[in-house]
Amino acid sequence: MLRFLAHRLFQAFITLLGVTFLSFLIIKLAPGDYLDQLKLNPQISQETIEALKRQYGLDQNLFLQYLKWLMSALTFDLGYSFQYHAPVAQLIGERVWNTLLLTVSSTLLSWLIAVPLGMWAGLKEGSLADKVIRAYSYGFMSFPSFFLAFILLVVVSKTGHLPVGGVHSPDFNRLSLPEKLWDLALHMFVPVLTLTLVSSAGLIRLMRSAVIEVKKSPMVVMLRAKGVHERVVIKHILKNAMNPFTTLIGYEIAGLLSGAALIEIIVGWPGLGTLMLDAVLSQDLFLVMGGLYIGTIMLLVGNLLADLLLALIDPRVREREVIK
Repeated sequence: MLRFLAHRLFQAFITLLGVTFLSFLIIKLAPGDYLDQLKLNPQISQETIEALKRQYGLDQNLFLQYLKWLMSALTFDLGYSFQYHAPVAQLIGERVWNTLLLTVSSTLLSWLIAVPLGMWAGLKEGSLADKVIRAYSYGFMSFPSFFLAFILLVVVSKTGHLPVGGVHSPDFNRLSLPEKLWDLALHMFVPVLTLTLVSSAGLIRLMRSAVIEVKKSPMVVMLRAKGVHERVVIKHILKNAMNPFTTLIGYEIAGLLSGAALIEIIVGWPGLGTLMLDAVLSQDLFLVMGGLYIGTIMLLVGNLLADLLLALIDPRVREREVIK
């Protein structure tokens, strides 16, 4: 297990290097930067702009700039934001918990919905329940998350019973703890419901397919031929169906993070999505790179957790890793 973990950590580090270097290269190849915008201000001299370039190392070649940024990023010193005039790590630290709140909540809800519904649909293949669950799955898989968010926002704004935008109400600090939790839950309703509906729809389809495949395998045929109780058979089906399902957790986390960024922008949720949009529009180099760096780490951690969970469920995964 330790060798398996070490190999996955090494792969994650190489992936992190590749993603950050390509991102840095693309950003630098884009025309203009934040300092070019300062040239339009007649009150800022050319000497001041050149001094800022030297201060932030932007007068060096591309590879030296990247290495300098990488050495600092490995210690989570992500530089200074030109737009906000604040450390990037501080800005991301203030927003990342809001993004995690959405993604973790929607991930847990998606699993709680997808596993039992997908299991039920797979076991009752062809029944009315299966058709209803498939209709739910295909219906919400066809909905773009941003369009679904717009629909929910319209419904919420028409009813007036739920808040639209933000994390909490203006009088949040004066509320008691139960009232604060309730206020936070109300503000989370639209973004979490959007992410959960779209994510669970795809997961249900995957779980159903895995259950049907395992249900028709020789192992299950043998168990039923031996007269094993149906409850035990279903337990074996669930355990084996979870293998391919668990493998895709990492990809689902990636989809949730990218989807959450878009939903945050639409519903006005102050997370990494809105921060990254502002950074890209203003060509704030260090803020863009810092957001990509933290986002990549979150994706890699999600994939690592999926790999470890799969290795715990199926020892054959660890054995294959040792053979390699």
